[in-house]
Amino acid sequence: MSDQYKRILAIDYGKKRIGLALSDPLLTFAYAFRTIPNDSNLYDELAEVIQEKEVSKIILGLPLKESGESYDLTGTVKKFKETLEKKFSLEVILKDERYSSSIAQDMIIESVTKKKKRKDKGALDRNAAAVILQDYLNEL
Repeated sequence: MSDQYKRILAIDYGKKRIGLALSDPLLTFAYAFRTIPNDSNLYDELAEVIQEKEVSKIILGLPLKESGESYDLTGTVKKFKETLEKKFSLEVILKDERYSSSIAQDMIIESVTKKKKRKDKGALDRNAAAVILQDYLNEL
């Protein structure tokens, strides 16, 4: 497939779960894709998504405090970025994710009618990744 129709993958990193979102091939919009456990199969699952969806670039949410300072998790995410770059030979761009979870939560409340489904933490992770990616696409 030509380079112009490759997708961008966004990752919302968490200690327990990783939220994934993808762009459409024309890089216009982002959609929540799936949530995967942050366990020993993480890189195999990411490799599968990257190959299947022909991912050309990764946007990785960078957790920062409201003030812009780092969290404990910020360093972990930066190390994760280096590992992704080595394993997949793709450009990985860090993107401030300060408000992505609250925006994603609002989106879920608006669009998901069943309260039980709103409590799905994986949905929040996937949608937060989509918010991060849409923000990036809007800047292109």
